[in-house]
Amino acid sequence: MLIKDIMTKNVITVSPEMKIHKLAELFIDKNISGAPVVDEAGKLLGVVKEEGVIFQDKKVHLPTFINLSFGFITLGSERYNEEIKKITASTVSSIMEKDITTINPNIEIEDAATLMLEKEIYYLPVVDKDKLVGLITKKDIVRAIAKEKA
Repeated sequence: MLIKDIMTKNVITVSPEMKIHKLAELFIDKNISGAPVVDEAGKLLGVVKEEGVIFQDKKVHLPTFINLSFGFITLGSERYNEEIKKITASTVSSIMEKDITTINPNIEIEDAATLMLEKEIYYLPVVDKDKLVGLITKKDIVRAIAKEKA
């Protein structure tokens, strides 16, 4: 069986300009934990998940400074800068994951399951020629296994 046989085809998507509070409302209203971010042409730009929304309430970990005889060394400043950007974000584009793994609709389900387990990712946009055509999650894989055994 192929991914296209079990993927969600009517995917709820969001735009990069969507406000984060609207995104949170969408997640609650639709009972979803993530959404692909697409442009006007349907090209996949990234993925936004609940974790990005939750980040808004995260405590900031300040960088560590080490005083040496020749000056200071700052540890964790890059992480600090990234956290500040996410905490102060107001739109989806600021909290979305841009470096994401995608999958082709003509891949076998077993290959998708292997990919999910090996990379520990359970939310895979299905893309054909840079266009979002569906979505596959771990629940879709479990559902397919259950139907197969029935």
